[in-house]
Amino acid sequence: MLEAVELERIMMEKVVWYYYFEDLTQNEIANLLNVNRTRVIKLLNKARKTGIVRFVLRRDSELRVNLHKQLLQAFNLKDAFIIPEVPDENDLNTSIAQAAAIYINDMFQNMDMINIGYGDTPSKVLNHLATMAQKPISCVSLTGGVNYYLPDTKSGIFNAKLHLLPLPLLCASKEMAQAMHNESEFINISRMISLSSVSVVGIGAMSSSATIIKSGILGLNDFNYLRMKGAVGDILCHFIDEEGKLVENTIEERLIATTLDTLKNLNNVIAVAGGKNKVQAIYSALYGGYFDILITDEITAKGLIEMVNNKEEEAMQ
Repeated sequence: MLEAVELERIMMEKVVWYYYFEDLTQNEIANLLNVNRTRVIKLLNKARKTGIVRFVLRRDSELRVNLHKQLLQAFNLKDAFIIPEVPDENDLNTSIAQAAAIYINDMFQNMDMINIGYGDTPSKVLNHLATMAQKPISCVSLTGGVNYYLPDTKSGIFNAKLHLLPLPLLCASKEMAQAMHNESEFINISRMISLSSVSVVGIGAMSSSATIIKSGILGLNDFNYLRMKGAVGDILCHFIDEEGKLVENTIEERLIATTLDTLKNLNNVIAVAGGKNKVQAIYSALYGGYFDILITDEITAKGLIEMVNNKEEEAMQ
């Protein structure tokens, strides 16, 4: 008969195999082996301590770990997730979105409601999440502009229920925007936003390739006007300056979007953004304190830390 120690070793090896080689979640392993999730976690921890599992950190991984620490310290973040450099920048948004979906699915396993912001990358996060989710999740839109929240039905799987603001992102007039803010649908969605455990938001840069330009929501004249006013980027179509402060403009009063003050007070706000052209915008958004977690790529992370170092050197002169 096998002794208890040997039985535990066999159980550890099973857990390690399923977790690291079969990519099963801790919950899936617990169900498969007929134990609770706490038991699985303890076995994984013991496997690491006893040497059944050994980690060898690659040099590039070590660099990302250091970048992770620096980002948390520089911007007072709860967490950050940095993916390796993406050779083709056209694939960057997709890679960041995939990483974000995996991160959220792993870190917030009991999540049943999530807020999603306007933009290309948050939209891709939603589609990835709805494909991998084991149970239906409720998605609440943080802005108007329904098109960016519609599912990608190519996969045939979309395990999410959408709660959308059936309104434009940018109204034709201030008066129209004010009237829509009083609509019952707007009020109900706004109430739901505060109940979500996670919010995913993109960051836009002041470039001609910005989603808000490509989608035709803003014209180049308005965009150039905002740049002249000191805008370096946008969050939910709220334009911010270098210090992350809201740039006063007439577009603001026509917006159907969650305010930056509201965003600041939400739990687990995750920024998903990357690219050399977005470093300034991301830096300013982080400096403004709107996010708890950043998911980005290695090149962008290096650019952010370089900006931090430059600002410190300027302050010392």
